[in-house]
Amino acid sequence: MTLEQQIGQRLVVGFPGYAIPDELRALVRECHVANIILFGENIRDNAQLGQLCEDLQALVQSETGTPALITIDQEGGVVSRLGRDAAVVPSAMCVSATGNPQNAYEAGRITGRELAALGVNFDLAPDMDVNSNPHNPVIGVRSYASDPDTVAAYGTRMAQGLLDGGVLCCAKHFPGHGDTAVDSHLGLPVVDKSLSELEACELIPFLAAIRAGVPAVMTTHILFPQLEPERIPATMSRRIITGLLKERLGFDGLVISDCMMMQAIQKDYGTVNGIVAAVGAGVDLVFTSHSIDYARQACGALREALEAGRLSREEMAASAEKILRYKQAIKAPSFGPEIVGCASHRQVVRRIMDEGLTLVKAPLGYCPPLGDRPLFLGCHPFRPTLASNPEDNSVSFPKTMREKLGGDAVSTPVNPTDVEIEAICGQARGHSALVIGTYNGHIKQGQLRLVRALAELNTPVTCVALRNPYDLLDLPQNVTCVAAYQYDDLSMDAVARLLSGGLTPRGRLPVG
Repeated sequence: MTLEQQIGQRLVVGFPGYAIPDELRALVRECHVANIILFGENIRDNAQLGQLCEDLQALVQSETGTPALITIDQEGGVVSRLGRDAAVVPSAMCVSATGNPQNAYEAGRITGRELAALGVNFDLAPDMDVNSNPHNPVIGVRSYASDPDTVAAYGTRMAQGLLDGGVLCCAKHFPGHGDTAVDSHLGLPVVDKSLSELEACELIPFLAAIRAGVPAVMTTHILFPQLEPERIPATMSRRIITGLLKERLGFDGLVISDCMMMQAIQKDYGTVNGIVAAVGAGVDLVFTSHSIDYARQACGALREALEAGRLSREEMAASAEKILRYKQAIKAPSFGPEIVGCASHRQVVRRIMDEGLTLVKAPLGYCPPLGDRPLFLGCHPFRPTLASNPEDNSVSFPKTMREKLGGDAVSTPVNPTDVEIEAICGQARGHSALVIGTYNGHIKQGQLRLVRALAELNTPVTCVALRNPYDLLDLPQNVTCVAAYQYDDLSMDAVARLLSGGLTPRGRLPVG
């Protein structure tokens, strides 16, 4: 390969729209960029996605002579790019709440098979972070648990399921994004832990994944000052990427970056400079997920750094060759797109959701009966982090519950004020039961103040946490608490069956 071709193998780029834009065609042709990341904005339905992946492979193959890695964040639950015509598995925390690591394997295998059938060959999952910080705004239910051994057990099983399903996968976000209250999409977090502290918690799942043969590890844009004395995040640190991950932990697979356009990189260091530094640190694949222009600039900056001797030509060539080996090892699926969203996949997904649904606290020992006039309340699923799916105001917990179970529905603000809470309580009086869905109320505290106010009305109250279960940990004793782990049709169907007596909850809360 020429130097330009080697550089092109190292980059992963995203683009807007449902079809290949001219700007991307030019980038692939002129800069040999050979890898793609897809988001929800690129997906209308299964048929369109299958055609898009076919077109992307044809473009990259014709212009670079190599296959494309087509990547996607399909973790399941709250971070999913596929639509309703696919069988989207539950969030990681819901899967671990089942108490059965085999469910993680089945979730991975279903996801891998459906992605492979559509032409996507690299899933940016599973999340191996230990969510030890309840105030974490970006990980939460994307993590399997607050216990590192649980994360290791479930994460490695999902990774194996993805591989058996026919796609590459990665353990993310190394060396750990679980113990921070800052979203690296928006700022630059700091985890001030020693290596021994990290080895006792955060690194346990990554080491388990490496030993289990995970093909890739994704880095995180976080400062670890006790590992890297310079003020640079893990993604840009040779001490962390080469010294810790490759040499100390013995990882010899693909090292991939999180998006280099996140504010943790873009604001403090600049995306292009960050890409050059990441390559120098030992990252194999660097992502510019939302800008073709940044990818073009990065190609020029990498060439300039190589020619000036600031980057190693030997390491560039070795990394490009390693990427090609992984590409060539991907096998075409033996099944077609008809398996995507098939009945057998959906049946397993529903079973896992049912087994994970968790009755966290029940003053009566069970969910209180709804009576003849229940009231369902809750806000819409806002976007707490840019990693999450875009807001979908077409999905409404109170309206869906009313449709399934009767009664009345009130849509509440994301963070209601005291005046709004008083008005909502007025609407709640006279109902036989109150069921409120919260969505990261531990961050938007007005939701939890509303629950506490409802608990004073002398009416049975059930609170359903539709994302992070931390909403449930400090509510009044007379409130029945249910963890559903996600806000979608799948979870609301399970909740409706629970409230009507058609489902017995068996899940166990994976966080304290």
